[in-house]
Amino acid sequence: MMERDWIFRLCTEAEWAGFRIGGVYAGGEADRRDGFIHFSTAAQIAATAARHYAAGGVLVLLAVAAAPLGEALKWEESRGGALFPHLYAPLPLAAVRAVRTLPDRDFGFLDAADQPTEADGWTFIP
Repeated sequence: MMERDWIFRLCTEAEWAGFRIGGVYAGGEADRRDGFIHFSTAAQIAATAARHYAAGGVLVLLAVAAAPLGEALKWEESRGGALFPHLYAPLPLAAVRAVRTLPDRDFGFLDAADQPTEADGWTFIP
């Protein structure tokens, strides 16, 4: 898969736990306010974490295959004119292909592979 084939979403451990229980994710406060769920590419995720999750705490990175989201996924200009993936629908749990807990917020592994691999510590969801 190419970079645009995978999109990524950061969430807190509590959000991830609620998502797993409910089976669908409508996004956080900013997502609901903006009318879509914010995603990032592998190249954008570190800046997204610094900007929106600066308060600290363990984060969970969700890897989602973009194609199955269909027309509800739009690539729109945002920060610095870059195109960001925005999902105009709730995210079903089945769309999440892999997760990785990030206690240290180190995103360096994405520099080597812009898609999830078991070698990089991802947990794949069947």
